[in-house]
Amino acid sequence: MTDDELEAPEQEARPRHRGAYVEMLVSSVLSLVASLVLSIDAIVLAADPDAALSCNITDTISCAKVGVSWQANLLGFPNAFLGLMAEPVVITVAVAGLAGVMFPRWFMNAAMAVYSIGLVFAYWLFFQAYFVIGALCPWCLLVTVTTTTVFASLLRVNLLDNTFRLPPRAYERVAWALRVGIDIWVTILIIALLAGMVIFRYI
Repeated sequence: MTDDELEAPEQEARPRHRGAYVEMLVSSVLSLVASLVLSIDAIVLAADPDAALSCNITDTISCAKVGVSWQANLLGFPNAFLGLMAEPVVITVAVAGLAGVMFPRWFMNAAMAVYSIGLVFAYWLFFQAYFVIGALCPWCLLVTVTTTTVFASLLRVNLLDNTFRLPPRAYERVAWALRVGIDIWVTILIIALLAGMVIFRYI
């Protein structure tokens, strides 16, 4: 397959990226806000582990209970600091994408790989809070949801641009699935399952 043939799906898919980049921008802004709040809370808890945070609603819906756990400081500093570093990058990519910037294939694949690690980390933290810590943090839940939607948007862009170099037949099937919104419904289903788990156990 020639380079021109590989670039064809990229040109055809370009107009369909606006929705994905808008979703990425909104989600990353919300995640940045949540990371900022969690970072401030982490500093407050470092000074006073018994501090009453605004999101301490009950014993099981409590940012403080989650914030003082070792899982919330897995790398030796508050996990929220990672969000403060990562989300501005995602916002920049989303804004540039909306402006029509076409990133190199290596950059988009690297972004996909890094954000995949972020997604796994976000869900690990959710399951740790749900099954081990026994409490949920509302701001952490927001980060889990927005990480999911950013991942879905980034994956959609990469698939439509065929940065993974799928063969023509596989690309056609993937493109059809994206056109009918299968990725959107899968994302909605995942978020609905998260909501159901929270309601079932904590509300």
